[in-house]
Amino acid sequence: MSDESLHPKSAAAARPIRRCPICNRPAAEASRPFCSPRCRDVDLNRWLSGSYVIPATEGDEDDVE
Repeated sequence: MSDESLHPKSAAAARPIRRCPICNRPAAEASRPFCSPRCRDVDLNRWLSGSYVIPATEGDEDDVE
């Protein structure tokens, strides 16, 4: 048996603290990977408004054919 199976809390404590990608506060378990529902909604709005875009070059249109 490993130490982790005997002490599951110590294994969880060894994990690095994840930070919210919006405000950099520690992430909350309920809204993970965000710290709050507000930051989760801010991220959703960025996706829906097109703020997150993968840049393309002009040569990419030729690759479609």
